[in-house]
Amino acid sequence: VQLVASGGGLVQAGGSLRLSCAASGTILGINAMGWYRQAPGKQRELVARITRGGSTDYADSVKGRFTISRDDAVSALYLQMNSLKPEDTAVYYCTANILSRAPWRLGDYWGQGTQVTVSS
Repeated sequence: VQLVASGGGLVQAGGSLRLSCAASGTILGINAMGWYRQAPGKQRELVARITRGGSTDYADSVKGRFTISRDDAVSALYLQMNSLKPEDTAVYYCTANILSRAPWRLGDYWGQGTQVTVSS
């Protein structure tokens, strides 16, 4: 199983970006999925998460600006980021709890991260 994140880049404050995360491999099912971020010198923090049933949860700092969504038909996760601020600058990581076979495993997988830089 592999998660590949994409969509990061450089944007001015107030702009928007849409991150994507594609899961591939021998996937039988995907449970909760989420986005984390890590800024230089800081700990990795939860940005948003979404359950298999579609319930969402957001960090207070991004509520009302970011929207997490998923498309289980293509094993994908998204993060729409609007009204971006310089403090949103970080490497963004996607994660998912996946049931896979060959070998059989239920566990958490992480993408490689995608850089988001917001200029003031």
